[in-house]
Amino acid sequence: MTNNNIIHRNRCRLCNSNKLDIVLKYNPTPLADEYIPKEYINKEQKIYPLNLFLCKKCGLSQLLDVVQPQDIYFDYLYETKTSLGLVNHFQSYAEEVLKISNSPKGSLVVDIGSNDGSLLKAFKKKGMKALGIDPARDIAKKATESGIETLPLLFNVGVADKIKEKHGFAEVITMNNLFANIDDLIGAVKGVRRLMAPEGVFVIESFYLYDLIKNMVFDFIYHEHLSCFSVKPLQIFFKSQNMELIDVQHISTKGGSLRYIVKHAQGRRSISPNIAKYIKRETSFGIHESKIFKTFSKQIKYAKNSLLNIIRDLQKNKKTIAGYGASATTTTLLYSFDLIDKLNFIVDDNPQRQGLYSPGCHIPVVSPKTLYEQKKPDYVLILAWRYAEPIIKQHQDFLTNGGHFIIPLPEIKVF
Repeated sequence: MTNNNIIHRNRCRLCNSNKLDIVLKYNPTPLADEYIPKEYINKEQKIYPLNLFLCKKCGLSQLLDVVQPQDIYFDYLYETKTSLGLVNHFQSYAEEVLKISNSPKGSLVVDIGSNDGSLLKAFKKKGMKALGIDPARDIAKKATESGIETLPLLFNVGVADKIKEKHGFAEVITMNNLFANIDDLIGAVKGVRRLMAPEGVFVIESFYLYDLIKNMVFDFIYHEHLSCFSVKPLQIFFKSQNMELIDVQHISTKGGSLRYIVKHAQGRRSISPNIAKYIKRETSFGIHESKIFKTFSKQIKYAKNSLLNIIRDLQKNKKTIAGYGASATTTTLLYSFDLIDKLNFIVDDNPQRQGLYSPGCHIPVVSPKTLYEQKKPDYVLILAWRYAEPIIKQHQDFLTNGGHFIIPLPEIKVF
């Protein structure tokens, strides 16, 4: 079913089953990263359903309401370098992947969804030939200007064929924090198969459903993130696509992620025992069953009510409250926790966000300097709560001056 720029699926995007249960219901939200300039705040932003479904056949957790990618990515704002720790993470990432692939210097590395080229710069330093693909036009242009050739395109079979014709096979293909954003995964993997060398590797990094539930990272679910992956569904999927999942590695980014290593089914690389280990843990924890999501939903509701009780008491006492962190996760948190009318403004360290207004509810985004000016807030709710420690460390003077921080998750804390 199509409604303007949204499509509602009725089948699993991995196994095509129609046995799908709704397991988490969120409040509808605008596009999570659609921060807008002042001249657009009188223009209504579209609100879309946000519900998580579980496939009863393969176990994939997924959104079925799909916003068309051109509405999300062509004017995308997020740049990798603005996320704390990610650039350093990519330095070690390149080293580890090259140990696995054992690719000779000068081999082609293609990063799909390459953003500002941060990862490819690390591969280039190691002597690899680097090529990026990213549909965000302005970011792709900046990356190319910085020395990383980046094609401003959505990846598909046609793009894969053009790259292979010009550059040859890719020994390494990477896709970081993007695989979960693709609706047509079968088409994407077909393109990867065409482009990847016979003994090449396809490396995916994506947030991990097990960690999302365990660490209460529920705000990582928004329209851009169509799938919440775990090992079992992906093992089944890649086998169906004439490829094979051969290893998984746990990493700390994005509240807990997995790095998946995939080969051609005919490739000679051996399969790590990690695959069976992770599937056993997932089965024991129950992340492929509806029951775990009922518990998770109750935990989210409890966290919401606890926070709102504190905020109501502060408002009764005429205390002012601001937010900290203008990211995509902020939108899910604001709408899910009914915070859209509770904050005077949102502070963000990224100058590109400052001066914009939050999606839908149009809360102004300002510089951290505001915490030290005459109209400074009494309390700051850390919306980017996974980075609470460095944020608080950075703003000890705010605390010294009588300000307070509130951390909403995974357990509420007030400083």
